[in-house]
This record gives sequence, structure tokens and C-alpha cells, in this order.
Amino acid sequence: MPGSTRIRLIEPADAAAIAAHRARDAEAFRPWEPARPADFFTSQGQAERIDGLLAGYRAGTAWPGVVLADGQVVGQVTVGGILAQPHLRRGSVGYWIGSVAQNHGHAGRAVGLLLRVMADELGLHRAEASTNLENLPSQRVLRRNGFHPYGVAHAAILLDGRWRDGLLWERILGD
Repeated sequence: MPGSTRIRLIEPADAAAIAAHRARDAEAFRPWEPARPADFFTSQGQAERIDGLLAGYRAGTAWPGVVLADGQVVGQVTVGGILAQPHLRRGSVGYWIGSVAQNHGHAGRAVGLLLRVMADELGLHRAEASTNLENLPSQRVLRRNGFHPYGVAHAAILLDGRWRDGLLWERILGD
């Protein structure tokens, strides 16, 4: 199903589907993400989160998208921290795929599509990402999309009650 993955800008109507994935997969994502408040896993909590993401989009600091497989929301891709000054044109890539759609190549294809948005629509020059040192599946997604590791951010993120190191990734767009 290589052609079945698409991305588009997130919409308020996506809240229920995202909440369902996040509630079902809360334990699976726990090692890779910061602690979340209980309302994060509800449609209302996701609706509020989407409002914030779309405010970032309108301000030019984010491009929040959803990943679609056969027309259904199965995850998210986001460019955050966009710097679009003439001398700094970069953004930070983030993504997740719900467990029901993992291991079908959706993450890799969605990141590839997001890189096109970054270069063609947003006019960015550099893509950055960070992964937990132990998150090998996420690292494979980045490698397959031309990212290269360039450093370690020590004690960079509080996960599961401990400060964890992050592996930093980069890709020059257009390469």
C-alpha cells in the first residue's frame, strides 16, 4: 500500500480520532514522550490542543498535520519551532503513528511528504529532529528520509521520571 499514505493540515474535526489513538496507545508511547495530563486523551483535550496548533500555524511557527491511511487519521506529523528569517530557515520535525497502523511504512512516507511541505510550501532550508537514544524505530524513519545524527543532547527531556538524552538529527532540504 505505498500510495495509501497522505498528510494534510490538521482540522478541529480530527480531535476525536486523535484522542482515540492517544488513549489506546498511552502506555506504548510512555517511554518516548513526556507525561500527559488526563484531558490530553479526550476529544475535548485534543480539540484545545488542535486550536493551539492551528494558532501556531497562523503565526507561521508550526505546520501541524495528520497522517491519513486510506482516508483515516492514523497519526500526526508536525513541523514546530519554525524559524523563517532569511538567514535561518529551519523547523523541527515530530511524528507518531497509532499502533493499529504501525509497521506499514506510514511514518516513513509521512515524514517524506512533510519534508516536501517544508521545502516547497514553507521555504525552509533545514529540517531537524530529536529521538530518544533507545527509539530505534524512529531513528530508522529519519535515516530512510535522509537525516543524519549530529550530536547528543544530554539530559534533554524528562521521560518517565528521568532526564533522558536525545539524539539530534539534521537534514538539509533539497539534498
